[in-house]
Amino acid sequence: MYLRHFAFTRFPFENSLHADELYASGARREAEARLKHLIELRGIGLLTGEVGSGKTTVCRQVTAGLHPGRYRVYYVSLTTGNVLDMYKAIAWELGLPTERSRATAYRAIRNEVSRLVQEAKQLPVLIVDEAQHLRNDVLEDLRLLTSYAMDADNRLCLLLVGLTELRRRLSMAVHESLSQRLVVRHHLAGLVRDEIEGYLTHRLRLAGAETPLFVPAAIEALYQASRGLPRKINRIAHYALTAAALEQQHQVTEVHLQTAVEELQP
Repeated sequence: MYLRHFAFTRFPFENSLHADELYASGARREAEARLKHLIELRGIGLLTGEVGSGKTTVCRQVTAGLHPGRYRVYYVSLTTGNVLDMYKAIAWELGLPTERSRATAYRAIRNEVSRLVQEAKQLPVLIVDEAQHLRNDVLEDLRLLTSYAMDADNRLCLLLVGLTELRRRLSMAVHESLSQRLVVRHHLAGLVRDEIEGYLTHRLRLAGAETPLFVPAAIEALYQASRGLPRKINRIAHYALTAAALEQQHQVTEVHLQTAVEELQP
């Protein structure tokens, strides 16, 4: 309802932005640099962060910039299941027929990876999202999936993406082999306090707003309520704009922020 009130051309805090429209926060730039380094190394990487920190967004940004002739990106979101379930999900992404045998599926995936590297001259990049839900045996088989020619030839770049607990799990002794193979491990933080105003300005300009709409006290309240996590910022800001429009106000105050936070509480 606030589109007309603020003369927006679109909702400013929607989550679906094009890669070139994303706000270049310090945390996001660092994460992108780490992931690009991982792809150059062709190894196994770990990206963790809290809910709403923008992990998937960073992955989307980095992979969108890869040359389509040199790289093939595959995205798998796994939750629970055994090793064969994981192989089936990966095989489906690779365009392979579904196998009923774990060994056959494993061999088919490795053969396809080798074909892409040796014949098509493309590097496969496999992103496994929500990896904190994976069973220990599944994580171990993912490690084995990247081993070629006695560990001398890296043909598959693997990125495990998950919540903070995944970082803790991989530090356990049961995952020592996988932990030693991680060439990049990065924890994605939220925006710092000084970036909040710039973030709001950036998102509002994309929607057609040319003047600041959030007063300083509202910005501070937004940072405290969101802890700098982009998804939380977006949700709270959306509800705060609604509260301001309902009162026919053209600026968002700390009162509107408080109203938004209370509405979002479970």
